[in-house]
Amino acid sequence: MAASTALLPAELDAEVMELLPARETLCYDVNVAPVIAINLSFAINAGSIGSVANSAAVQELLVMQQ
Repeated sequence: MAASTALLPAELDAEVMELLPARETLCYDVNVAPVIAINLSFAINAGSIGSVANSAAVQELLVMQQ
């Protein structure tokens, strides 16, 4: 380790101090964005012999952020 040296009073007087601006990243501000995705599809093939039932679905996506 390097040896520490004491500051002379003249060196200490030459130092400049300024306040730093507030940092929002250090706050406890919580930003939550819940995402809800719904994908529903129904295909019913009842009462018929040898037929095919097809189903297509569209996905709905909802994002709310405050």
